[in-house]
Amino acid sequence: MPSRLARLFALFMAAAVSLAMAPPSEAATKKKTTSSQAQKGKAKTPAKSTSKTKGKKTSAKPRAAAPAKALTKAQQLDRLYADYWQASLKLNPLQATFQGDHRYDDQLPNFLSPAFRQQSHDFTTQWLAKAEAIGADGLAGQDLLSYEIFVREARSALAAEQFPTWMQPVNQFYNVASIAAMLGSGTGAQPFETVQDYDNWARRADQLPALFDQAIANMREGIKAGVVQPRVLMEKVLPQLDAIIRPTAEETLFWAPVRNFPASFSEADKQRISADYKRMIDFKLMPAYRELRGFIATEYLPATRTTDGMAALPNGAAWYANNVRQSTTSDLTPEQIHQIGLDEVARIHEQIQTVMKQVKFRGSMQKFFKYMQTDKRFTFQSEDALLAYYRNLEAKVDAGVPRLFSLTPKAKFEIRPVESYRAQSAASGSYMRPGGTRPGIFYVNTYDLPSRKTWDAEDLYLHEAIPGHHYQLGLQQELGELPDFRRFGGETAFIEGWGLYAESLGKDLGLYEDPYNQFGYLQNELWRAIRLVVDTGLHAKGWSRQQVIDYMLENSAASQTDAVAEAERYMAIPGQALAYKVGELNILQLRQQAQNALGERFDIRAFHAEVLKDGSVPLDILQQKVDRWIETQKHPSAPPATPPKH
Repeated sequence: MPSRLARLFALFMAAAVSLAMAPPSEAATKKKTTSSQAQKGKAKTPAKSTSKTKGKKTSAKPRAAAPAKALTKAQQLDRLYADYWQASLKLNPLQATFQGDHRYDDQLPNFLSPAFRQQSHDFTTQWLAKAEAIGADGLAGQDLLSYEIFVREARSALAAEQFPTWMQPVNQFYNVASIAAMLGSGTGAQPFETVQDYDNWARRADQLPALFDQAIANMREGIKAGVVQPRVLMEKVLPQLDAIIRPTAEETLFWAPVRNFPASFSEADKQRISADYKRMIDFKLMPAYRELRGFIATEYLPATRTTDGMAALPNGAAWYANNVRQSTTSDLTPEQIHQIGLDEVARIHEQIQTVMKQVKFRGSMQKFFKYMQTDKRFTFQSEDALLAYYRNLEAKVDAGVPRLFSLTPKAKFEIRPVESYRAQSAASGSYMRPGGTRPGIFYVNTYDLPSRKTWDAEDLYLHEAIPGHHYQLGLQQELGELPDFRRFGGETAFIEGWGLYAESLGKDLGLYEDPYNQFGYLQNELWRAIRLVVDTGLHAKGWSRQQVIDYMLENSAASQTDAVAEAERYMAIPGQALAYKVGELNILQLRQQAQNALGERFDIRAFHAEVLKDGSVPLDILQQKVDRWIETQKHPSAPPATPPKH
């Protein structure tokens, strides 16, 4: 919902980073499908009937128009969702741009302003009231899920408005200055393919100084209210701004689109745009960046806090608890999650010790971690060998899939190496969902080959490819009858929770036969479990940044650099990192619940189909739908509540 400014802000940044690293084929596909997506959500208006023949008189009485067939409740809600989606994109032009809808690429409302916050509040309140006026009585299947998700998100957005996230618009992880640089440099979602595209960005960029001014005003309000960022985070912001600020337009990131004009542009267009961009960058953007940098360095930094967690902020405990609910889409408290994390770390450590005994390793767990990271036996000899290893995994996993899955995506699947131009900054593995005729793609990073460990390959494949993201996101793409707010949305707790759950299926799919590969799975599971401990420790238990770093170094194979970066990530976006492990544990708990309730009737393939067939849903709603499914499985003669739609 639009009123969740902080959540959208973080989403914009994540999307910008993702799109900046995406290969050109993805951007091109999004460009081509924009118009069809934009029209997909619009409600259809019945054609009007006429009772007279134009230009002629007739003695026959006009035929009465047939009464319009009343819409069902589900049809009314479908129209409402479609209208809501279009209205939300218009209200949030950046959201539209990031999602491939380029109708509003020239617009940038002051989304940090009090007026916009009020507008967003009114927007959410009005659409919630419209949905609740129709109600859920009589709905079933996807119609019921859509209603539950829509109402839940609206209520969640309104509940979050009590917390002054708007007073903290800048940190090292996401901020409007970095987002603007990504958009304006041509490496993000803002297109620069036509003259109109260039003019659109010029008009959008014209609004940035007002947005920067509002960020400064909001931070001043934060200083008065005691709602300020930790000093260590803001110290990282200054070099980020310094990397953007340059003495001339030609030296800035914003000049890249001018430097890379499409060959089809006329000389007159090139000259006009070049002159417009130079004036814009030199006299609007750079002064705005310098003003923001000066404010942070001279006025904001002295007012920042030396504390690290949210508990130090006014109403910080309640604020963090709300973040936890939003991120995990559950009712778990920070205290419960902290204990779950401690228990999981202890359990996984025991399993790692079992692996150490299997391989007859003598020494401490920390020495074992170092051995696994440095021994040359765990490196690939060549890029070809790395790719061949993953392709062999594909064949092996595919052979085991029928034992666990009856519902799989129709989209094809490919393994490709990450392109050289983005390999240095890309993750070791990533997945691009299918689109149109494009298959789902598992990208394997072959850069810095010594860092790509053989023991990390099996669990990475299961998570990013099959049966992880390719199955979950691929199936969601095929749910063409879902409302757009669900098709283009998603819950991290579900998406990443499924990815982690998929890793747990390794033994059932014939993997993890080598104890070192079993360690790879355990090491990645341990990292997600540690997040539960340190994020809640930081914000609900009074831990310091250094305590978080020390805990990660003592309990995992993390390097000092990794531990510092992760600790500061948790400080900047409290609660976000909890989603991964909480999602996995929830799916595992639901599986156990179903097994206990159904006994011999339990079918793992049917369970997986039930979890996946409706796309990403909040975890509390996943619980409700699995509860309903269990009841139908107890009485197989009853009609299924939600038949799969593809």
